[in-house]
Amino acid sequence: MENMMITMHGEAHPQEYESGLEIQNSDDYLLDDDGKPRRRGTVWTASAHIITTVIGSGILSLAWAMAQLGWAGGLGTMLAFAVITFYSSDLLAACYRSPITGKRNYTYMEAVKNNLGGKMQKACGLFQYMILSGATIGYTITASICMAAIQRSNCFHKKGHDADCTATHNTFMVGMGIVEIILSQIPNFSRLSMLSTVAALMSFLYSFIGFGLGLAKVISGQTKRTSFTGIDVGPGYSASDKSWAILTAVGNIAFSYSYSPVLINIQDTLKPSPTEKTVMRKANLIALSSATIFYIMCGCFGYAAFGDDAPGNLLTGFGFYEPFWLVDLANIFIVIHLVGAYQVLAQPVFGAIETWSTKKWPKSNFVMKEYSIGRGHIAFTVNFLRLTWRTTFVVLATILAMMMPFFNDALAFVGALGYWPLTVLFPIEMFIANRKIAKWSSIWLGLEVLNIFCLCVSLGGVCGAIHGISEGLSNYELFKAKA
Repeated sequence: MENMMITMHGEAHPQEYESGLEIQNSDDYLLDDDGKPRRRGTVWTASAHIITTVIGSGILSLAWAMAQLGWAGGLGTMLAFAVITFYSSDLLAACYRSPITGKRNYTYMEAVKNNLGGKMQKACGLFQYMILSGATIGYTITASICMAAIQRSNCFHKKGHDADCTATHNTFMVGMGIVEIILSQIPNFSRLSMLSTVAALMSFLYSFIGFGLGLAKVISGQTKRTSFTGIDVGPGYSASDKSWAILTAVGNIAFSYSYSPVLINIQDTLKPSPTEKTVMRKANLIALSSATIFYIMCGCFGYAAFGDDAPGNLLTGFGFYEPFWLVDLANIFIVIHLVGAYQVLAQPVFGAIETWSTKKWPKSNFVMKEYSIGRGHIAFTVNFLRLTWRTTFVVLATILAMMMPFFNDALAFVGALGYWPLTVLFPIEMFIANRKIAKWSSIWLGLEVLNIFCLCVSLGGVCGAIHGISEGLSNYELFKAKA
């Protein structure tokens, strides 16, 4: 029984947390200082979670974004978002523990509540869960597009590139929903490490394929016109069209760097020693550096290959027809990645409702009881609240995805809407509150200028996405999405 003992820190001195020297970190203990099961996460598992979240469907739209922004605007925007996201993520990671007591904040909302108060917590929750839920809808759309692309790719290979190879998305969306209903029964974020590792590997593989196909096209000399400023205004493409496209492109890039809503959840899986914020800084650097390199490779070579005609989705827009098997393989990798990424984004939403329910009905068997099913290595537990609530969430997300299958505009809307408040506003305001930075000081002014700049960028992206969605709806029949 000795290995079940734990020293509770209570009012431990904050320096004890800063140094990472906690007694219960020894392998002789099974619980952490807060009485929860020992966290075993490392810089590599945290990096895998971030990469799974970041290198997602957004990477496929970057060649199109580059075509709208040009070499200068595209590269500059990607690098700017990378730097801003790393800086703000570092500020957010510092909010995981209280600087005075060392108490953990298990979720983003809890960190906001303890640093900024209850009103800001409610605002944060509104944005966070709306963005996470919206992203699961976006991932369902993207996965269905990729599966339809596999069907169309084989059709084009057999019948020729001019054949009518139209494919409907709805069947594939339903299939994605069924898979996610099963995976959603994974109890919590800490159990996702293997799924995230596989998903992260898939993201690297399809990114390499997209980069390789673009590079091969560039080397072959079959490239199209590119420019410093992107698509030129001219016949059939007005200044207004270009302005809306630029805003949507910025929203797409913002979506490609959005993972702040799950950062605290990822940090809560880490071992306490070295300190979580130290490990998280390394994980942020590794993941964002890797993501930015892939973004630049795929975006730049995709743009270099297709120029102004870059497709909205690099691997499903059929800029590449051959080798068809490689295009199919890339799309399979995307689907596997999105299956895992869906769970990384959905788990905080699942956990929020379940935590609230356990506090509201602590004696309910429906809410609290776990029923064991199976034996040995295939044994698992079922909880009725988890089964019904998570299944309902996935079904609703699937239905909404079937109602609004607009790839670029959907990504831009979700990315732009959530980037400013969750990636910039709340981390900056918590940092100011924690450090008690004086109003109108040089540091305060610099942070607020960054805040206002990102607000303007996000508003522009939201407007561009809404315009694009409204244009798409004018020619769209409900539940009849085709590609």
